Amino acid sequence: MNIELRFLQKAIEDKNFINFTYENQKLSKIKPLKLIEEEGVYTLKTHNNTYDFDKIKRLQISKEKF
Repeated sequence: MNIELRFLQKAIEDKNFINFTYENQKLSKIKPLKLIEEEGVYTLKTHNNTYDFDKIKRLQISKEKF
């Protein structure tokens, strides 16, 4: 398991906001709800969208909680 995946799982458990870049768009204060794995491909479900984990870059876990 990738270290970023582990940090993301911990952020979901602790209900921390996350920031990341997705397809050259900077997204901030995103509420991660669930990390889904299907056939080795991870998908991040958030409060307003679903993201392919392979396209997520510069993942940052915020100390702020939701």
